[in-house]
Amino acid sequence: MHDSSSLQAAVFWILACLGVSSVCGTQPVQAQMSQELLRQYRAEEFNSRDGGMIPYRILTPPSLEHGQTYPLVLFLHGAGERGNDNQAQLVHGAPEFARADRQKKHPAFVVLPQCPVNQRWVESAWDLPSGKNEFEVAPSKPMSLTLDLVDTLIRDLPIDPNRVYVTGLSMGGQGTWFAAVSKPHRFAAMLEVCGGGDPSWADQYAGIPVWAFHGQKDTVVPISRAREMIVGLTEAGHSPELRYTEYPNVGHNSWSQTFKRDDVFDWLFSQRKR
Repeated sequence: MHDSSSLQAAVFWILACLGVSSVCGTQPVQAQMSQELLRQYRAEEFNSRDGGMIPYRILTPPSLEHGQTYPLVLFLHGAGERGNDNQAQLVHGAPEFARADRQKKHPAFVVLPQCPVNQRWVESAWDLPSGKNEFEVAPSKPMSLTLDLVDTLIRDLPIDPNRVYVTGLSMGGQGTWFAAVSKPHRFAAMLEVCGGGDPSWADQYAGIPVWAFHGQKDTVVPISRAREMIVGLTEAGHSPELRYTEYPNVGHNSWSQTFKRDDVFDWLFSQRKR
């Protein structure tokens, strides 16, 4: 048996050696919605058989070759982008996926559903110091619709079912922890930014590559939420890959620098379902 404090210390020593980033504080991202971005991400609505509806935006690879399949990225936005305008969810992260150089190197479909106001991807508080036993097994209504949307896109579009990924920030990071292990398993990898999971679910991530990011000075979602997930997965013997990056001197906005990193995109799009 390992002493829990010594195990945690060992975990963070290993993670630091693997590349905890040294990044200065970020400036707030301005909500600038260009017409070009709105053109790149086509506006759609998904209607479920039971009468539910969720708006979404979708980016299509610049050129679709006959007989070729492409990755799909599900991007879950944060609490500040909730609404029904089907635009606000494009503020963070979406511009980076739409960059011409990124699409040339990693052509992919990218879908961003929009969660309604006063609802959440996961009906669990994100500001708790610990998320243990906080996740309900049943998905929230927005999450249920989103997972049905993903299944529909995989069926109807030229998507490689072995290269479907989930990422998200803040409230969407919490959603990423949930979606990654939703049944049946849809995702080849998860890239999670400044959200909180439920460490009692740690053993369910087996087989899913994980890379999580968090700012050490986050006062919205405590850094303890990230650390307990990494410790939980490590104690569960997680494989095939577990990466964790803490940004010193960074608050809640750890997404700006994360989605600017080429290594993040290279890692994500290299993953295939096992």
